[in-house]
Amino acid sequence: MRQHFHHSGEGASSDDRYSAFSFVDRIGSLEPGISATGQFQIPAGINGFPPSLVAEAIGQLAAWVSIDRLDYRFRPVAGIAAEVRFLRQVRPGQLLELAVEIDSCSESDVAYSGRALVEGEVAVELFHSLGPMLPMVEFDDPADVRERFRLLSGAGAPAGRFPGVPDIALIPFEQTPGKDLRARLRVPEAAPFFGDHFPRRPVFPATLLLNTQILAATRLALESDHWPADTPIGVKRVLDVKMRSFMPPGQELEVRVALASPVQGFATARMTTQMDGKRVAHALAEIGPLNIGI
Repeated sequence: MRQHFHHSGEGASSDDRYSAFSFVDRIGSLEPGISATGQFQIPAGINGFPPSLVAEAIGQLAAWVSIDRLDYRFRPVAGIAAEVRFLRQVRPGQLLELAVEIDSCSESDVAYSGRALVEGEVAVELFHSLGPMLPMVEFDDPADVRERFRLLSGAGAPAGRFPGVPDIALIPFEQTPGKDLRARLRVPEAAPFFGDHFPRRPVFPATLLLNTQILAATRLALESDHWPADTPIGVKRVLDVKMRSFMPPGQELEVRVALASPVQGFATARMTTQMDGKRVAHALAEIGPLNIGI
């Protein structure tokens, strides 16, 4: 099983800065260190915009609030999310309306919740997320980040530059159709998204890993006999998301997905990732018919 998505080339360059993996075009209302609203215009010409990147957009808005609050000395990195709800599909060309509430913000971590709306309806919600803080200078130029915040808080950034989700290949080496999967994923040596994530310390985005895991779990569900044929299947919630380590360029990961039998219409997929024999990521996805409410 290979999973391919549209992208606009390989390698990272200055042209990729704030375009290949930046999902806040404008910051609207802002209560420093407490809450904010923002927007991201999904380009109309891309093949799709997965729910995991909608969650990424919410997290990026929270990151901007916390970065500014700590005077650009620290920045949060992917950590923990107790629950992510996927309530509505989003499409290229739509406008994401983002909102976050900061529960706490310190030099050690930021705790927040948030949501993204499309056409006035909530598409994705994040509950009880926690991002550990690390020194900004390890990842980016503080002066450049400060200038970007001023742009987002003022005129806003040019929209429509995101080229689409990059190719991520998942190569199975052990699988039982409809039940479980073990596969290899090699982090690219170079990719446009490293221009944003991050210039001084390239790291494979956790939400791209999550998207790949969700697609694999959904494939298992479609292969199973848990639901009638032709039933639309999708992920409604992801729980207990934990990212424990950075995944650098060129690193080989082992992705494991195991699908349990449904309970009240939904099956739980346990999704784990190992690197050098150690677990670096974990999440549970609830998968079932898209016409069943949470």
